[in-house]
Amino acid sequence: MELNTLSPAAGSNKSAKRVGRGSGSGSGKTAGRGHKGQKSRSGGYHKVGFEGGQMPLQRRLPKFGFRSRTARFGDEIRLHELESLDAETIDLLVLRQAGLVNHDTKKVKIIASGEISRAVKLQGLFVTKGARIQIEAAGGEVAD
Repeated sequence: MELNTLSPAAGSNKSAKRVGRGSGSGSGKTAGRGHKGQKSRSGGYHKVGFEGGQMPLQRRLPKFGFRSRTARFGDEIRLHELESLDAETIDLLVLRQAGLVNHDTKKVKIIASGEISRAVKLQGLFVTKGARIQIEAAGGEVAD
């Protein structure tokens, strides 16, 4: 096989239809554009979705919802849920193994909901101000 002998497979390349080349060609006179109107003129067209001045469909329908692309990677844990864990040091891996967060969770925030009475050490987790106060009051610590 040589580069100068390469050619497309038979029938794969159709030759372009030559319009406006006389009545014998089958597409002469109006060249397949019909009679009059904006679409028959050169340069005459309108934007996608234009309905002749009528309110377009995409503007008649109501706006609908929003789904954050980052929300599924974050989660919240309450203080009373930390109470049930056996581990002294709590990080993302411990929370995954306990089944408190999904396997695809990347960020976890501890929120001040409920009570905590035992000392725990948090590593690699975000903590609200109220939760930090309660954890430190119980003798625990938060590593930033």
